[in-house]
Amino acid sequence: MFTPALPPQSSRSPLALRQGTVAATPMAFVQAVVLAYARRGMDAAEVLARAHIAPAQLARTDARITAWQMEVLCEGAMRELDDEALGWFERRLPWGSYGMLARASLSAPTLGLALARWCRHHALLTQAIELRLTQQPGGQAQLAIEERCDLGPLREFCLVSVLRNVLGLASWLVDSRLPVLGAQFPFAAPVHAPAYGVLFDGAIGFGADAAAVQLDAQCLQWPLVRDEAAMNQMLQRALPLTVRQYRRDRLLVQRVRQWLALAPEAAHSGPSVAEALHLSPRTLHRQLAAEGATLQQLKDEVRCARAIELLQRSERPIKQVAQAVGFASEKSFIRAFRGWTGHSPGQLRGAARGS
Repeated sequence: MFTPALPPQSSRSPLALRQGTVAATPMAFVQAVVLAYARRGMDAAEVLARAHIAPAQLARTDARITAWQMEVLCEGAMRELDDEALGWFERRLPWGSYGMLARASLSAPTLGLALARWCRHHALLTQAIELRLTQQPGGQAQLAIEERCDLGPLREFCLVSVLRNVLGLASWLVDSRLPVLGAQFPFAAPVHAPAYGVLFDGAIGFGADAAAVQLDAQCLQWPLVRDEAAMNQMLQRALPLTVRQYRRDRLLVQRVRQWLALAPEAAHSGPSVAEALHLSPRTLHRQLAAEGATLQQLKDEVRCARAIELLQRSERPIKQVAQAVGFASEKSFIRAFRGWTGHSPGQLRGAARGS
């Protein structure tokens, strides 16, 4: 239920080009769905046909399908098997089971409480695994899966899907892609290991004690921004949340701006801001660019807002205002302030006082 790393250009199919996406999902996950059918004594041929997956592709470890194909495949399989877990657990999860968990989390005031509810209520659906959300040192939080039974050949598909399900819903609840710092899995790196770099941000590890993702703990305090009407609409087509990475990073600009405002006089280099927000400098700049912002632009906005506040609400000399927003030279501050506002600091202060 996801869109892993890009395959070689030659493996793109005509269907992928028609759908406007790249065929990138490993065939191993399709094989897992087919196995779920076989365990129920059912034939997956019809759902494979609806997803435009040829039987001959199934045996090819290098074959790939698009996110659209994976969405069609999984939705069809969940409905036909009447199992949203696709055979992972000791019991079927009838259609709507995960929707019930989503609704139970919706009224939480913060993402942390919503995730805690999800973990607690997930235990009502199955005893095969247990989800745990814990605080970690260094401003991190961890969402981990404890396996309570042998998940067999569906183990990888189960563990990856459960984590992607939680991250997808959580991102939707706050309307922002979560700051995932890393992910680990308790099995050897599969042949399609590069796919994990697209499924999960941050460092990827294999051979760990348990499947887990690390998050910036700050995101647990984010308020939920969805309501019941939005939930009803989302549940009509929820699979894209787990099939595709959530693209919106609306809150990163807000987080950077808030951090800069704590000390507008500081230099705030890219590496220092990235470290404070538990991101790599490259990720910081890339995600800001995706939101249409730059670090310098945000620094200027914060400094300008603070300078205006001091000019209008204090009697500090212009030189002290300049120092308070990070300028060693009064002259350079005046020049920058003109660029920001079109006026000199003195003109703005005079206008504020009616002179």
